[in-house]
Amino acid sequence: MKDWSSAATALYDGGARRMFIGGDWCEAQSGETIEARNPADGTLLATVPKGGAADIDAAVTAARKAFEGPWAKWTPFERQNLLLRIAERFEAEWENLCLSDTLDMGMPIQRTLANSRRVLGMLRFYAGQAVAIHGATIPNSFPGEIYSQTVREPVGVVGAIIPWNAPIAGSIWKIAPAIATGCTVVLKPSEEASLTVLMIARIMQEAGLPDGVLNIVTGLGHEAGAALAEHPGVDKLVFTGSTATGQAIARAATGNLKRVSLELGGKSPVIVCRDADIEKAVPVAAMAVFANSGQICIAGSRLFVAREIHDEFVRRVADYAAGLRIGHGISEETDIGPIISARQAERIAGYLSKGPQEGAQVLTGGARAEGPGLEAGHFYHPTVLGGVTDQMTVAREEIFGPVISALPFDSIDEVVARANATPYGLAAGVFSTHLGTAHKLAHRLKAGSVWVNMYHAIDPAVPFGGVKMSGYGREGGTEHMEEYLDTKAIWINAD
Repeated sequence: MKDWSSAATALYDGGARRMFIGGDWCEAQSGETIEARNPADGTLLATVPKGGAADIDAAVTAARKAFEGPWAKWTPFERQNLLLRIAERFEAEWENLCLSDTLDMGMPIQRTLANSRRVLGMLRFYAGQAVAIHGATIPNSFPGEIYSQTVREPVGVVGAIIPWNAPIAGSIWKIAPAIATGCTVVLKPSEEASLTVLMIARIMQEAGLPDGVLNIVTGLGHEAGAALAEHPGVDKLVFTGSTATGQAIARAATGNLKRVSLELGGKSPVIVCRDADIEKAVPVAAMAVFANSGQICIAGSRLFVAREIHDEFVRRVADYAAGLRIGHGISEETDIGPIISARQAERIAGYLSKGPQEGAQVLTGGARAEGPGLEAGHFYHPTVLGGVTDQMTVAREEIFGPVISALPFDSIDEVVARANATPYGLAAGVFSTHLGTAHKLAHRLKAGSVWVNMYHAIDPAVPFGGVKMSGYGREGGTEHMEEYLDTKAIWINAD
């Protein structure tokens, strides 16, 4: 088992980092900075520029210059080779990238390391897609000898805003399809976790990415993020984050009617049928929420269990939760890392207070974790709440913390109606050994992804996204490429 402490000290020493605009590393025009602190112990990792509207404008200008310059002449083969070189550099620096994520936002190192197949797979998948873009020749009914065809063209300058809970994967999911299609990007990472994104920019620059194709502006959401959403020079906006912020971004985008893709919040149901394989379902249902301390948009936080097995199953989930190891993310023994910030920890505390007030029972957890090594961080015990009803706040609102609400059900029709009775529709899980039941539930649940006898599976070739208030647009698969392309119709009179 590796000791990551010395590597952590070497990676971040509290010094200043710069943002990346037009191929140059620069400070914010205001000269202001933001502290990046380790949520596990509060230590200062680095400072990053506090960019604002002026910096966003400079980044959009650089992205536009690149889009209309030599980058526009790059062939699909050249863009593919660039993505493959980036993938090679990512593979060589994977441990540093993972350590950066762990230090900056707390995800346990064992989890960040395990994401290599997904992230490297994304880079190579989009490399393949770069040479698969094509239009069509379409027979038309116009009089005369008229030919019609379509061509696919990059949409232009893409503004991307990502959250703090998965910087590596979140960044690549925005940047790689842009490179594959020939777009350029201005990316605004969360102010809570910007360091890994800056490392990604450095890696891509060293791999040969032309100046201005990727630009990183660090700063606050209501300043730099809002300026990016409103900027008239941005042709498309992609956002992952909360539903409330997504709504604000959609409104801001109406200024120049920029295209928008949104991947927003969720209150995902996990349905455990009476014929489920309990041994297999318990750890999966638990980690559907507790992975990354519940700070995942697809968290299966509403656990519906058939009444016949409800008490036993929920007790076993609570026992499993109680056995999870809480600690600093750089320990490979850690299962549950810190909450990202004091503000988020206070938000979780509010829900854990409101749950019992409304009648829920704390079966395990329900409080901050204390003990040696936890004093300076934001840690919570994984929590299972029983006696929950659909009307309770903990069953209706996204907590974004390690909290499961367990609810019994009596019939398939009933649980489908209750599972769908939410404004969200990002993901859902089903556990059943009966093929017919699994199919019936999977087709009736209103969610962008439904996992059967598993959870959290995401693959570059498979589209991912939400319905209802969980957003629109897809990331992953060939559908993702469509988000970055415009279709032009060309008519030719051959008479």
